[in-house]
Amino acid sequence: MRKSYVYLLTNKNNTVIYIGVTSNLLKRMYEHKAKIRKGFTYRYNCDKLVYYEEFSDINQAIAREKQLKSGNRKRKEALINKENPEWNDLSDGWLFYFD
Repeated sequence: MRKSYVYLLTNKNNTVIYIGVTSNLLKRMYEHKAKIRKGFTYRYNCDKLVYYEEFSDINQAIAREKQLKSGNRKRKEALINKENPEWNDLSDGWLFYFD
């Protein structure tokens, strides 16, 4: 079965938190960083990966995404702070090729 991911993005000032789900995290991060999709993350400049979880089933990932989205900002910040207290971009060092 294909892996799936729930991920949290923020902007350079850490003022916005976006939650998404994907089956290809590398490709999805490329799309965010290249500003390919003109939605929420484009508008608010969210392209810094600060947290992600891996799942073996897309349905589990979707359920977790809904759970995280239903929480308040304080709970999201606590989740990030536990795993990534410096709010570093976890996708730094990944290879992205922009046209």
